[in-house]
This record gives sequence, C-alpha cells and structure tokens, in this order.
Amino acid sequence: MISPTEVGNRGPAAKAPQGAGPSFQETLQGTLNKVPTDNKVNGLPPSALKGPEGLKFSNHAVERMQSRGIAFNKGDMNRLNEAVDRAAAKGSKDTLVLMDDSALIVSVKNKTVVTVMDKAALKENVFTNIDSTIVM
Repeated sequence: MISPTEVGNRGPAAKAPQGAGPSFQETLQGTLNKVPTDNKVNGLPPSALKGPEGLKFSNHAVERMQSRGIAFNKGDMNRLNEAVDRAAAKGSKDTLVLMDDSALIVSVKNKTVVTVMDKAALKENVFTNIDSTIVM
C-alpha cells in the first residue's frame, strides 16, 4: 500500500510506448480541423437561415443539417414559411413538414425548426408530439 507521503517520491511517470498510428495530438488536431468553428451551414451563418417571416432553426436542427448535408435555398425557405403559416392558421402547434427529400419538425408556436431529416433517416421512423403534417 502506498501512503500519501510516498506519492511524491516515486519518480517520473513512465512514457507510453510509441505506436504505429497517429499520436493523440495529431488525431485531435485532425478532428478539430473538420469541425466548423464558425457554426456555419453550407457557408451561411444560422441567422441567414431565417426566412422573410423569421422562421428560425434550433442549434440541433443546424447540427443535423450539417451532419446530413442538407441545405435549403431561398425558394425552399419561402415554401417552408408558407407551410408554417398554413399550419398556424389551422391552429397547429407542432407540425411535420415533408418537403422534397427532407422532413422537418417545426414548432409552429415558436416559428422554430426543431430538427431536420433526410430521406434515409425517414425510414421506419415514428414521429410523436406533432398535431399536423404538411406534404409539399
């Protein structure tokens, strides 16, 4: 058993053996280089993803768009805003929007896209806590 007074008298820590693979520092740096530090989606800041009526994207939705390679142009944003306005007119609170090859869960009340999925993520998925669906 080692007493607390002996801990400082043990000598330098042993170095880990050098392996054939990249060092931890190289792996970490490679990972950091792949992560966008400016939080942009397809070259646009999240604030640029607001439509004319101010539809916002949650951080989660932005992350999903980045990881799944999903992008929306201005025309898509206009269509999405119109869909959310229609859902609001019907009294919807949370809606599933099926647009082209994407599905979006939108908080109508907050005018916020909560999450975004591509066609591959749609298969065998159960959507809960929505009160409407818009197919575009």
